[in-house]
Amino acid sequence: MFQTRQELRQLSLQQLPSEQTSGTPLLHITGEVDSNYIGTDQRYIHEAKDQLKMMEGVNKAAYLLKRPKQITPYMRQAIKEALSVPTGPVTIAIPTNFQAQIIPQNQLIEVETIQNQEVKMDIPDIIAEMISEAKRPIVWAGNGVVASGATEELQKLVDKIQPAVVTSESGKGSIPENYPLCIGNFTFTPQVEKLLERSDLLISIGVHFRGWETNGWTSPVPKNHINIDLNSHAFNRSFDTLYTLNGDAKKVLQAINDALVHKEIKPDATYVEEVRSVRLAVRNDLRIQIGPYGEIVDIMREQLPENTILVTDVTIPGYTWGNKLFDIYEPRNYLYMTGGGIGQGLPMAIGAKIGQPNKPVVLIAGDGGFMVNVGELITAIQENTPIIVLLFDDGGYGILRYYQEAAYGRRTSVDLKNPDFVMLAKSMGFESERVHSVEEFKKGLENAVRSKKPYMVVVDVEAVGVLEYKESEEYIESFRPQHG
Repeated sequence: MFQTRQELRQLSLQQLPSEQTSGTPLLHITGEVDSNYIGTDQRYIHEAKDQLKMMEGVNKAAYLLKRPKQITPYMRQAIKEALSVPTGPVTIAIPTNFQAQIIPQNQLIEVETIQNQEVKMDIPDIIAEMISEAKRPIVWAGNGVVASGATEELQKLVDKIQPAVVTSESGKGSIPENYPLCIGNFTFTPQVEKLLERSDLLISIGVHFRGWETNGWTSPVPKNHINIDLNSHAFNRSFDTLYTLNGDAKKVLQAINDALVHKEIKPDATYVEEVRSVRLAVRNDLRIQIGPYGEIVDIMREQLPENTILVTDVTIPGYTWGNKLFDIYEPRNYLYMTGGGIGQGLPMAIGAKIGQPNKPVVLIAGDGGFMVNVGELITAIQENTPIIVLLFDDGGYGILRYYQEAAYGRRTSVDLKNPDFVMLAKSMGFESERVHSVEEFKKGLENAVRSKKPYMVVVDVEAVGVLEYKESEEYIESFRPQHG
């Protein structure tokens, strides 16, 4: 039984694109109808009502170019805005009648205050004392660690104070997940909640504290909470903090490590052993729940190189065990659909392979979401991106089946008539096979790794074993019709 509680509710409510939700600094250049027809409601070809407002709703900012000669400052401003904290996507819409125009060259001189990147950050003594005296510290690492390249600084701090280390899903790989004190992405488990309840210090680093990772923002965060974040608007957004350190995670952690150099810290051996026990317990509990899929994730970790990039689409195998049991050893080697939209996994896996051609890329996808962008298989072939797709085929929208049956005792419109995925993949240039057992999966993955070509292994979920997913009765009650 999976104790995810708010996890899928939050996923289903996320409407923004993944780029906005994950704070990706993305420049989005799009078209608009001819400038003379914007807002006239004349049904000009490709006209969309209030396109700019639509873009403003799903971006950090959106701009409509009104004069072609202004394109240079518009572009500069958009890039600067996308890269400024909090980072995010920015759209520039360019009317079609502007797009072919030649604009005169000009010199744009920008005068800005030059910031000294070498300015030393000082950590107040009271914070250094609090860290050095803590007997039950916890570090909660998020994407801020990854984005700032602060892995070494985090590892140095962890080695010094010997805390329990938990990560957000975005923070996977911020510390090698085979580290003995790294509990990992198991923040909403009862064991971790118990650790938080008894902790005398929490250091959170670049964490967004998403609802599905905090039991709907009810995690028992200790009073002694030091929050490190580059975004000044992040403080006290989800949980109270006692001390806030506003700055780049790498620089802040460097300063903390410097402040602790001469501190004599004696980690509590009993606590360290407790953390190791929790690390094992949460993994063992999950393995019991997922049955044969525990063996499958072990096979994946054994056969795939340590630097493999794992991409998980929004599918039960992805968010129940793929994002937890598959250890990530390096930052930026784990990607997932931050905004919760299904079907983005395949194009993201292709993009990851193009961006990191020397690393293996493996995608975990479900059949329902996979069909949303199935045509991108041919893109992988065309762009020569040898990714491995692990397609878990249960013939429908598995999680929606569960919700409907649990709430209403029946289901509708969630069972899918699927194509022969093996033949479909082969028709587009992939090598492919269907597996019906753990043993066949092992052989299939071996074939995929050995081929060094685009390869899809289709896992017959019905044959291997359907995961017994269970949600809290309170959550299911929210689906049932209310009378009276």
